[in-house]
Amino acid sequence: MKKKDIVKLSRRDFERAWLESGKLLKKPHHDMQYPRLRFGVGKSHILYDTIWMIREAYLRLGFSEMVNPVFIDEEHIYRQFGPEAPAVLDRCFYLGGLPRPDIGLGLDKIRMIEDMGVEVTEDRIQSLKEVFRSYKKGDISGDDLVLEVSGALEVESHDALRIIERVFPEIRDLKPVAGRTTLRSHMTSGWFISLQNIHDRYPLPLKLFSIDRCFRREQREDSSHLMTYHSASCVFVDDEVPLDVGKAVAEGLLEHFGFSRFKFLPDEKKSKYYIPGTQTEVYAYHPGLRDWVEIATFGLYSPIALSMYGIDEEVMNLGVGVERVAMILNQVDDVREMVYPQIHGPWSLTDRDIAGMLRINLHPVTSDGRMLMERIIETWRAHADAESPCSFEVYSGEFLGRRIRVEAVEDEENTRLLGPAVWNTIYIHDGNILGVPPGTELDNELIASARRDGLNTGITYMDALAAEAAYRVEEMAVSGADEVEVRSTIARSLSDLNLILDDVAMRYITGRNREIDLRGPLFSTVRGRLE
Repeated sequence: MKKKDIVKLSRRDFERAWLESGKLLKKPHHDMQYPRLRFGVGKSHILYDTIWMIREAYLRLGFSEMVNPVFIDEEHIYRQFGPEAPAVLDRCFYLGGLPRPDIGLGLDKIRMIEDMGVEVTEDRIQSLKEVFRSYKKGDISGDDLVLEVSGALEVESHDALRIIERVFPEIRDLKPVAGRTTLRSHMTSGWFISLQNIHDRYPLPLKLFSIDRCFRREQREDSSHLMTYHSASCVFVDDEVPLDVGKAVAEGLLEHFGFSRFKFLPDEKKSKYYIPGTQTEVYAYHPGLRDWVEIATFGLYSPIALSMYGIDEEVMNLGVGVERVAMILNQVDDVREMVYPQIHGPWSLTDRDIAGMLRINLHPVTSDGRMLMERIIETWRAHADAESPCSFEVYSGEFLGRRIRVEAVEDEENTRLLGPAVWNTIYIHDGNILGVPPGTELDNELIASARRDGLNTGITYMDALAAEAAYRVEEMAVSGADEVEVRSTIARSLSDLNLILDDVAMRYITGRNREIDLRGPLFSTVRGRLE
């Protein structure tokens, strides 16, 4: 079956369509098989580069890494934020799950199972009832339900899936129900839970950091807000912790990124889990932006919130928004484009990228073939303007175990051995692929700017045509054919020049109304024959 037929079938019979999809697998090209298949070095993401740098900075300051809880019961929000909790919870995501339904097995459903060609016995009915009871109690997970139904009715798994789909719609139509558990919206929520369990188990001072995701139900995502972000947070725990510890930690952390000037200003937010007057914004001077930028916030946890967790020590907490730091360091204006460039960022290929996707298609693969390619180029260069009809020996002698003779010829009268376009070189300029002739006469504006500012690929028309001719002679010698003629007339497209461009670059060029202009007269002919 074809892919589109399988997709249509999946709407009627998912299990059968899934099994059919396995038949689409093809034996890969030998270059895509292990161990010939091997991967090189990939490219890292700006965000995770920044996380690594912050992580390294914390470790150098003597902080130990910790993973804080992500799932936070709303009870903790009330314990930490007090009367501010409802406003905080308004920004939280609540987790929901599918309820486990009571699944009846009446006569109507038994008949439906029988109508699907399944023999129903009393033992099978009892086994199926037991499966649904166990599913309701949570002893069987949703992942295993199809397998368990298959075993109870003694049918194949794809038949069990069809039975569940058609006979028990109450499973298919389940709606999620939210509980009291939220996704962590502030790293602070996780710190209180962690410190409750370890504050009295280690010698003081206790220096810990955690870099992880937080989730915040923003009204909308825009250039400066995402619904999930990374908090690089730390705590400093001791019997007495002055506020200046926060200043020292902020300075030590940000110096790692090259900042050297800092300002500490009171934060107007005044979160209830901090002691009044201690919540502080950290500003650092950015030489590139020539401005002060807010990077971090710190404060001392309120003894009221700490007492809810049985913590008698004092705690300084500092938080850094990783995305904020990454935007500043890379001078990015839109957090969406930085984090999700594949979705929000503009698609761009540099001329260098396009050059890497353009290559000569047929190219000699043997040392004899590469030698012949050079001989063809030398002959063409020496006699390009020779008047026709004409013939010039390129090579005569041993070639891949055979004796051959190769000539550059032009049989037509009153012309030349080669057309003028063979001297063109391929340039890439502002996303355009252009054949640029030598000299400057009769240049249009695009060609002139390409010659002046474009990227020279180093590929000439002559190179590409000679490569194809040498490759075809290799084929002749290996196959035992008596002769071969390789003729090129007018260049209109990449294939006329024995060139191939990756589909990605082609889509980019056509999607942005760029040009591939390689037009020109070639009139080259190479003949080879066995002797």
